Amino acid sequence: MSKELLQATLKTFRDATEASIELFKVMVPIIIIVKLLQEFDLIQYLAIPLGPLMQLVGLPASMGLVWATGLLVNNYSGLVVYISLAPAAMLNVGQVTVLATMLLIAHALPVECKVAQKCGPSLWFQVLFRCAVALLAGVILHLIYSNFGLLTEPAQVLWNPGTPPATLIEWGIDQLKTLVSIYGIIVALMFMMKLLNKLRITEAINFVLRPILTFMGIGPQAATLTVVGLTLGLSYGSGLIMHEIREGAVPQRDIFSAMTLMGVAHSLIEDPLLMVLIGADFSGIMWGRLIVSLGVMALLVKLVKTMPRPQFMKIFMNAA
Repeated sequence: MSKELLQATLKTFRDATEASIELFKVMVPIIIIVKLLQEFDLIQYLAIPLGPLMQLVGLPASMGLVWATGLLVNNYSGLVVYISLAPAAMLNVGQVTVLATMLLIAHALPVECKVAQKCGPSLWFQVLFRCAVALLAGVILHLIYSNFGLLTEPAQVLWNPGTPPATLIEWGIDQLKTLVSIYGIIVALMFMMKLLNKLRITEAINFVLRPILTFMGIGPQAATLTVVGLTLGLSYGSGLIMHEIREGAVPQRDIFSAMTLMGVAHSLIEDPLLMVLIGADFSGIMWGRLIVSLGVMALLVKLVKTMPRPQFMKIFMNAA
């Protein structure tokens, strides 16, 4: 191995490690706090105000607990609660699709929105925006499915979540494995990004996606990183963006647009496949989610472009 290649490799590992540490500084405390909320059974209190909102999207009030769990913890935990309630709830495919779409848009908010804040955008705007888009998507899908008599057959649950960790030690080991896997993926993504840049594939990706991403307010510096977040997940896209921010390579408005878009539409491969296993239909969890997310983002970007920088920074970016 040549000296230049060795130096480049070590720099990539160092960059990936620094980005992962920054990510974990945000994630670990929030994961512990959310676990405490679970252990003391406090999530149920968030579900109380969500009950009436469930009626707006054609779901039983009990599904408020499912969404509350997803909002605070993650999709998997929300689905565990759903499966425990499913025998009594007896939802049809349309209702499950509505619930799944809302979960996909707004879930794990304490971790994911704190990560977004670390990149620059306002924490509370990200929380409120994702919840609002989730509700909007739920209402639109409910109106379409109910008014046209679509997806009325009973939903079939094909997923068995297995036994959750019995002890805090087992839970801690699971979380550690997750963090290690995130680090490994970030390392791999950074090597991949360097290879794509070397082969000029990044330029080709940016050229193909430029019309859409420009419409979403995302410039070429953040385009490829946004694609990573959309396809793989917010944490991975955020980790790469954190690195680029330190390099001073991404304008703040691009950061805002990229993180906001990734918030409502990320992990477009793995998460929809999970929702299919509880009976959700792709018309909502993929296409409905994308159409609503891109439509709302287009309106938001149009609004942001008209704002002077001080007003934009005050409303949409992290004041700290």
